[in-house]
This record gives sequence, C-alpha cells and structure tokens, in this order.
Amino acid sequence: MVSTYPTGVQNSGSQYLPQRRDTKAAVSPNQELLPLTARVNHGLLEIGGCDVTTLVQQFGTPLYILDEETLRSACQQYRDTFQKYYQGESQVLYASKAWNCLAVCAIVASEGLGVDVVSGGELYTALNAGVSPKKLYLHGNNKSIEELVLAIDSGCTIVVDNWHELRTLVGLADNSPGIRIMLRLTPGIECHTHEYIRTGHLDSKFGFDPNNLDEVFAFVSKQPSLNCVGLHAHIGSQIFERQPHRDLAAVMVQWLRDAAKYDLTVTELNVGGGLGIKYTESDDPPSIEEWSKAICEIVQEACAAENLPLPKLLCEPGRSLIATACVTAYTIGSAKTIPEIRTYLAIDGGMSDNPRPITYQSVYRAVVANKMSEPLTETVTLAGKHCESGDILIKNAQLPKTQPGDILVVMGTGAYNYSMASNYNRLPRPAAVLVANGEANLILQRETYQDLIRQDCLPERLKK
Repeated sequence: MVSTYPTGVQNSGSQYLPQRRDTKAAVSPNQELLPLTARVNHGLLEIGGCDVTTLVQQFGTPLYILDEETLRSACQQYRDTFQKYYQGESQVLYASKAWNCLAVCAIVASEGLGVDVVSGGELYTALNAGVSPKKLYLHGNNKSIEELVLAIDSGCTIVVDNWHELRTLVGLADNSPGIRIMLRLTPGIECHTHEYIRTGHLDSKFGFDPNNLDEVFAFVSKQPSLNCVGLHAHIGSQIFERQPHRDLAAVMVQWLRDAAKYDLTVTELNVGGGLGIKYTESDDPPSIEEWSKAICEIVQEACAAENLPLPKLLCEPGRSLIATACVTAYTIGSAKTIPEIRTYLAIDGGMSDNPRPITYQSVYRAVVANKMSEPLTETVTLAGKHCESGDILIKNAQLPKTQPGDILVVMGTGAYNYSMASNYNRLPRPAAVLVANGEANLILQRETYQDLIRQDCLPERLKK
C-alpha cells in the first residue's frame, strides 16, 4: 500500500487527467488513471460532464461514479480489435465478477459483448439485464445443483471445472440433452502477479489437471447429453507481460489437437483475460489493442503450425474493461498528526467499499475534487473509518492542503470494489451513479440501516 510518487511532483491533481495524444489511435482506457471524460473546470473535477462536488451534494458519499463513455470505449476497443486481427469468429466476454449489476451488464451487452458469470446470482442478474443466454458462460469451481439447473434451464454455456461437476451434469442431463459445456484446464503457466490472483499455475483450485486430459476427453466423448463446444484456460489477473499469453495459446492449441483424437468437435477456445491497468504512474500495461492483436496473432500462428482450422476465439477481460471507468468519492473528516511519523486523514468509507488494499496490498492514487488546481503540499495516510488498524486506503498520498468536508476521489475503483464490498461494522454499502453527457443516473441505491437488518431474525423469546 506504500505510495511512491515521481520525484519533484508538486503540481495539482490535474496531472492525472487522461492524455490527449496527437495520434489517430484511440486512447486505451486501461493506460489512464482517470476516466476518459475527466477534466478540470475552474479547479473542480468533472467526469462525464458532471461536477463531482455536485454529484456528492445530490447522492452523498461514499459514492461510486461510473463513466459510461470510458466503459463503452473499452468494450468497443476489445470488440473491434478482435474483429480486425482475428481471421475467424470471435467473441469478447465481460468477466462480470469485476462488477456485476444490471446497468453494467446491460451496457456491455449493448456493445455486443457476452458476459461470463461465476455464480447463480451473477447469472440471474445478467439474464435480467437482457443478456442473451447464447452469450453467457457460467464459471465456478464448486457450482451448486441449483446453479447448474439455472444454467441448464436458461441455455447458457457451462464451463466445467472438475470431475465432480462433470459427473453431476451427466446426472442432471436426462431431461436436458445437448448441454453446452466448455472444459477448464490448468495450463501450468506462471505470471508475475499477486499470488491470490494467479490461476494458471498447476497448484490452483481451478480446472482439470492437464495430466488427466486424455481421461477427461474420453469420458466426455461417451456422454451424448453433453455438447463439449470448447476449452478454457486463464492464467491470472493484472498482467503486463506478453509471454505468458503466448505460452498459453501454444498449450491450448495442442489441447485442441488432442480433443480431435476423441472425435470431440471443439470449436471454441477461451484464453481468459488478465490484461492489467494503470493504477499508478509507474504502471505500464499494454493497450487493449496491443494485447488483443498479440492474442489473435499467436493463436493463428499456433493453429497454422498444427494445421488446425481456426476456432471461435473468446476472451474474458474484466478489470481492463471497467476499472478505470469508475472513481470513488469520499468526504474527508478528521485528521491526526503524529509528529515526525505521519498524518492520518480519515474518510467516510474504507475497507467495506474497497477491500483491495487490506486484502491484496493494492496501491491507488487520489485527488481532491474541489481543489484540483491547488499545489500538492501535504503527505498523508488516508485512513478508513472502520474499527480496524489495517483499514488504510493509501499510504503517503500527496494532496493539497485539506480540511473537513473536502471531497477525496480515489481512481481506478471500477473493478472488485463494489463487487467485494461488505457491511463490515454494519456500514451500508454506497450508492453508484452512471454519468454521461452531463447527466447522472442512479444505478445502485445507497443501502439504509433498515436494509442492514432486513434479513435479521429475532426469536420471540428475545423480544421485549
């Protein structure tokens, strides 16, 4: 969580605004710190044409602010570059565990993307958002019977993770012939990322062991009720390297070749996602186009080397689609200065609306929305309001001189913030607004104290 700033940075928060490059290439959202529409107007931060301080007055804090233009731009760049560089059919899926709600699912679906889901709740939400079942893929390493039945009844594709699930599906398939499945395999590929978000190495809870590949293919080939349409693998998240994906493509094409030996008509290849974003100035991820182009080329090269027809190519980005599109606004409260050690600056949220710093030691950047043109004169540690010493959002944040009531904005909070939010200390979860063309629409209502006790049950003998 230690925040490292470039030497000599003393200018205002406007340094974080999206770069207006003098090129014909589209600005890749994952390479920016703030949403694409962010601008400073008379010292105030605007996103989507909306003044952040006005949004706070209207909707309160903490507040997730989602920029529709940035999200749509990322969707379009993924969709268009895959169509541009891949000679076969392709389909981009949104990994909705990053942020699954009705509005987000509806936006990505309107851009032609499918949605990958990892629970019955995410599947139910996507279906109610109008996502076509033909573009829905259900993941998970321990799907319940209820989740599998919902997936079967809705007609989505089930990404089978293990032997237990495979045998369970065969038992459920008596009345549902032709269940579309993909097989998730562990490729045994390492990448430089946090150990909690590495999923491709062999020591992973996800996917079939590749050493059991022949046994899995043989079993599936004898099940007429299962329609195995594809293979899936995923190597992790927040990845900047290109070589792991090159290795993955080579391995997966070999699996395609092996599947053909068992007369399995595997026509889809899902290479997962994992492209990282720019959380700090030192982060240098590939652009969406660079990543997509590399994936398309290496899959085509691998298929040509094995003399195989091109499969339908799928990928499932999450973080790189939505993280930069959202910021979180907080109201600054109390301060505590410990001489010669640090100054703590408290905000009205913290680990319940953004658990990533305390969970992954994630690093963020922040600005003061109502003081965007003022010099950076303070180095503070931004502390959440929870009863937990580790509830620290950013260490050594450089900010202008602040006072209670100022509006702090933390960047890059669209991925795994709301989706991992909790009611720790019984704090209601924040509201979220979608901003576009100067208009703001509520997409998630702020929880109330009544919401917090809605599911509580008090036995009669305890009532007074």
